[in-house]
Amino acid sequence: MQKLHEIRSEVRKNRPLIHCITNPISINQCANGILAVGARPMMAEHPSEVREITETADALMLNLGNITDIRMESMMISLTAAHENRIPIILDAVGIACSALRRNYLNKLLGIAIPTVIKGNYSEIAALAQSSYRSAGVDADGTLDAPSVSRIANDLAAQHSCVILASGKADIITDSRRTVYIQNGTPQLASITGTGCMLGALCGAYLSAAGGLDAAICACSVLGICGQLAETDKGSGSFLVNLLDALSTLTDAQIDTMLLMEEFHLEKI
Repeated sequence: MQKLHEIRSEVRKNRPLIHCITNPISINQCANGILAVGARPMMAEHPSEVREITETADALMLNLGNITDIRMESMMISLTAAHENRIPIILDAVGIACSALRRNYLNKLLGIAIPTVIKGNYSEIAALAQSSYRSAGVDADGTLDAPSVSRIANDLAAQHSCVILASGKADIITDSRRTVYIQNGTPQLASITGTGCMLGALCGAYLSAAGGLDAAICACSVLGICGQLAETDKGSGSFLVNLLDALSTLTDAQIDTMLLMEEFHLEKI
């Protein structure tokens, strides 16, 4: 608990710059989410400027959603710059379970540098581990359960020497030594587009203040709890407003009261 409070406090105190190359569907939510937790978003994606901007950032977030040729070029430039300057990176593997283009491109990115955190929903993490795995669309396959995804995520974390964040009903975070489940959240998070991308953006913000495992735990905890606080019967528009309000006003006491976190060793999963 104390570690989460310290990470959130440091981000609000230092106002780190988070460079995001993400899809236009979620740019607004990601930028507002980063602002709400106290950091500063930069959403530049032109290939001629991304190196310069990445080199000044405190963390880099790359998101494969709604991929384009320009964004693919820019991501490779930014990933290289971040790696050379030891800037922490989160890579959100959006859609790799349904697109060969994205799967192949992800492998190109991993050939340049291994991110601090690789994020995906259950299906995307399964597709990262097994090239033959397929799922329809960008939503997770409901037949995948947390224990099986935990084993896949642990193997991937060991293989790539990074943190794997598998988002789902239980968010699974592992570095192959520690595996943590965050079970906060609400089905209403799926009623608006971009909340998965927001999770990646928050992880980017917290990577500026912590290592990959703690940053991912903090991001999942904060978004899940704020989702619960934002629940409403007024509809998805009101929920989005409530969610941004909760992200900007969340207190340590609310985290202490509401956090649902479990830690496992591999043999117990």
